[in-house]
Amino acid sequence: MIKSMTGFGRSEVAQADRKVTVEIKSVNNRYLDVSMKMPRQFNSMEAQIRAELKKYLQRGKVDIYISYQDLSSSDVTVKYNKAVAAEYVEFLRKMGEDFNLDNDIRVSSLARLPEIFTTEDVSTDETELWDLVQSAIDGAAEKLMETRTREGEFLRKDLLSKLDGMDKCVDFIAEKAPEIVKSYQDKLHAKVEELLGTVNMDENRILQEVTIYADKICVDEELVRLRSHIQATRLILEEKSADGKPLQMDEGVGRKLDFLAQEMNRESNTILSKTDDLEVSNRGIELKTTIEKVREQIQNIE
Repeated sequence: MIKSMTGFGRSEVAQADRKVTVEIKSVNNRYLDVSMKMPRQFNSMEAQIRAELKKYLQRGKVDIYISYQDLSSSDVTVKYNKAVAAEYVEFLRKMGEDFNLDNDIRVSSLARLPEIFTTEDVSTDETELWDLVQSAIDGAAEKLMETRTREGEFLRKDLLSKLDGMDKCVDFIAEKAPEIVKSYQDKLHAKVEELLGTVNMDENRILQEVTIYADKICVDEELVRLRSHIQATRLILEEKSADGKPLQMDEGVGRKLDFLAQEMNRESNTILSKTDDLEVSNRGIELKTTIEKVREQIQNIE
């Protein structure tokens, strides 16, 4: 299936007092390039997150945003250090006796002393947390793939339409080529007659010149290769093999199409460089323009 590299997906997964939200957006890129923004407590899961994304994506510049909410009362606990408080009380009492001071110890003043109260992070079950994150990533990735597939179908239809236009240009150039040679031969005859008048012409010499000219402007090989590339591109887009059977799509479809587009562009350049006919040049320019549009579209196919 033809898939675009542009897409967006979002998913929220809540479980008990926790909620994970994942947003994924992607654009075209030669390789798979993943950037992440997430809470620090998820840093240890980075390798797992990348592995999970690779199940769905092969190419593209991918940005993933993960947010986490703990809806419980708190993710930290307060500890009361009774032993430390007892030592403070004992030493303050002893200090009062040593220096004959009033013992005015209050709870509020004692509580401000270091280490009486401490806070500790509540331990989180990483396995449970990963299950939550994984579920959110899968949900967002599936929605991302839906948008990529939908846009990929639009791209496929547009490219097939452009290939039909390219076929028409190639057919026109192929039909026009013999007429160009015949026109050149007639012009050469007329020019020689104009110069020599009634003097007999050397037909062999004229034929030799026509042959040299025909060889110079011949684009038969370029047209054959161009037709082959167009057909190969069409078969990939239609997911068919050369014998008409369903084609098993593998990785790197976008790269294959990009290579074919480069080859088509090279053949069109050669055709334009060989022709000196205005109509053929115009069709050649139209062909090259269409190929450039095809290449731009293909850049966004995974």
